Amino acid sequence: MRLRRLRMNPKMRDLVRESRLDISQFIYPLFVIDKKDCKNPIASMPDVYQMSIEYILQECKELMDLGIYHILLFGIPEHKDERGSSALGDSIVARTTRAIKEKYPQMFVSADLCFCEYTSHGHCGILQGESVNNDATLEILGIQALDLAKAGVDMIAPSGMMDHTTAYLRNTLDKAGFIHLPIMSYSTKFASAYYGPFRDVAQSTPSFGDRRTYQEDGANRREAIRESLLDEREGADILMVKPALAYLDIVRDIREASLLPLALYNVSGEYSMLKLAGNAGIVDYEKVMMETMISFKRAGADIIISYHAKEVAKLLKSNIG
Repeated sequence: MRLRRLRMNPKMRDLVRESRLDISQFIYPLFVIDKKDCKNPIASMPDVYQMSIEYILQECKELMDLGIYHILLFGIPEHKDERGSSALGDSIVARTTRAIKEKYPQMFVSADLCFCEYTSHGHCGILQGESVNNDATLEILGIQALDLAKAGVDMIAPSGMMDHTTAYLRNTLDKAGFIHLPIMSYSTKFASAYYGPFRDVAQSTPSFGDRRTYQEDGANRREAIRESLLDEREGADILMVKPALAYLDIVRDIREASLLPLALYNVSGEYSMLKLAGNAGIVDYEKVMMETMISFKRAGADIIISYHAKEVAKLLKSNIG
């Protein structure tokens, strides 16, 4: 047996390639800020911006021209308070969703469902002392989900890691008639230092403590699997692991334990490290980026949420051409 027989010809290598990238399975995160005529660069995340609605619409046109029809929308409000009330009602994400759907109805809009960007304390829900009250937070998450459903979002993506979020939201949405609205749960989300640059763009750094009482302990493999399997039982349509690079073993574990579609979030710290290494000439940025994307697929991810998505799309198009 000589395995090199399958490697000698580039067309043969294409023929037997096991993992492939398809831009239709990428989701691009966007950050909308509640201001006019605003496009703020983020120093820690090259080529990522806080954008007002008019710039978000321009970005959607660019994305669709590249073949990217899926976005994950985060909101940055003008006002923050202890309850995150700007996330409710006519929120910046609700208004942006309506604007996108009016101009580009073919764009698939997923909405991040959380309160860390909207609360004055930066935690993901209602505080009771210095701890997040799980069940009180579920109630306002249900309100937020209904408001976004009415605004026209195509998928809800709860990210706060409150116990029984998926069951509560599924029941709330179904009772209101949104039985066909899918839930992509951040089902296994670790308390990670890789989120640092995201907190710059989303302005969501906690004012005290950290999120370790609700986000998953990165040392726990079995518990991480249990988290996703619980969300599957509660009605999640898509599971997710976040972050990506340091947790590909968990991606594989969940892939083998569940038949649900599995998303992976290639987070801000992973993006920025690679981007800055490329800018410094330390690595061949494009080659390492694509090798990284393939590793996500090989580990078992069906869907990749990544700030690299536009660059991946351009490279895939150029290779086809």
